[in-house]
Amino acid sequence: MSNIIAVILGGGQGTRLHPLTATRSKPAVSIAGKYRLVDIPISNCLNAGIDRIFVLTQFNSASLNKHIKNAYHFSHFSNGFVDILAAEQTPTHATWFQGTADAVRRSFQHISPFDFDYLLILSGDQLYQMDFKDMLDNHIAKGADLSVATIPVTAKDVPGFGIMKTDENDNILSFIEKPQSDFEQWASVVNDDLKAQGRIYQASMGIYIFNRENIFSTLTDYPYTDFGKEIIPEAINKHKVVSYQYDGYWTDIGTIPSFFEANIGLTDDIPQFNLFDKRSIFTRARMLPPSKILGSTLEKAIIAEGCIIGAGKIERSVIGIRARIGGDTTIVCSYLMGCDYYETLEQIEEHKQSGKPIMGVGERCFIKNAIIDKNCRIGDDVQIVGDPELEDGEFDTHTIREGIIVVKKWAIIPHGTIIGKAEGNS
Repeated sequence: MSNIIAVILGGGQGTRLHPLTATRSKPAVSIAGKYRLVDIPISNCLNAGIDRIFVLTQFNSASLNKHIKNAYHFSHFSNGFVDILAAEQTPTHATWFQGTADAVRRSFQHISPFDFDYLLILSGDQLYQMDFKDMLDNHIAKGADLSVATIPVTAKDVPGFGIMKTDENDNILSFIEKPQSDFEQWASVVNDDLKAQGRIYQASMGIYIFNRENIFSTLTDYPYTDFGKEIIPEAINKHKVVSYQYDGYWTDIGTIPSFFEANIGLTDDIPQFNLFDKRSIFTRARMLPPSKILGSTLEKAIIAEGCIIGAGKIERSVIGIRARIGGDTTIVCSYLMGCDYYETLEQIEEHKQSGKPIMGVGERCFIKNAIIDKNCRIGDDVQIVGDPELEDGEFDTHTIREGIIVVKKWAIIPHGTIIGKAEGNS
């Protein structure tokens, strides 16, 4: 689609996803063993024929910038691109981006020279598969100035979203940000199936299509910094704003539990997010060997490329690229992100002689309800067992959030260490 440009917002500091965001931005966090979160909105765009894409970055952006530079290359005969627009200080703006709308406003100088009629604004940290072409067709057919993608939710989900009240023609009549009570008045007109499920509230997904002239005038006329809290409510009063209802799988990867559940959910027989779809998920092409499995029992496991696995059992877990797992180790309901490089045989022997764990997971370990970030060294006979009874905590090598243990990137866990509940007590 040559008449539309996409802008993907790189997100803020991502504190609720700490420690995974300690050294990287949220869109750069690894998902499904081989992708980055930013690959999801980019892939949705490319599958819809949208190949002019800007990614706006600010916090911890080095790894995200490197990934995009290495992953997305277009033909010399194509006008397509995925370009980084990093936050910058200028003579007129001495501060960093102050919010989503401010980020787009301050990027106008780089976006406006391009020829386009519509601007698609996306988040870089959501998991979903949406046909943006259908959303644009709906936007044009309804003569909208602004379209907001919405998803129907039940009453218990309402406090976590911006809620749109719509009429029978999908016009958005009003908006409220995360109501905590008395929100029955915000119910929208929905079909009988959704009504029977109690999904009568339209929640904003943070996905917008603006007409070119409208986005420029809106952000120029209103000195607001945020789309959800400020721009959208103001636009409803002065422009034709419509809802594009999406009824597929969608989740906002905002917390450790949501990130954990999204990854583990991929191991289901028929997962809600389908990796094996005709619509490709694009990412960096790595020239890795196929994974080697040495006598392991695998049950509902996703194994990425380049792994060497001697584990006794892997169950309902995702194993990332270049992961090395020692013999007689058990992995249950966990996400191992893998490694950025291989250690040589000489390095492995040297570490074994010195007593330092090699990169990966050692022998006779038991890991359950855990996220192991990249490049960790977990020794032999280690137990890492998450449990809902564990208290949240921040430690040198790991973090505990709602019963999930997150081992930090580059952490070294010595032989025989027990983190969380010992296997016999789990």
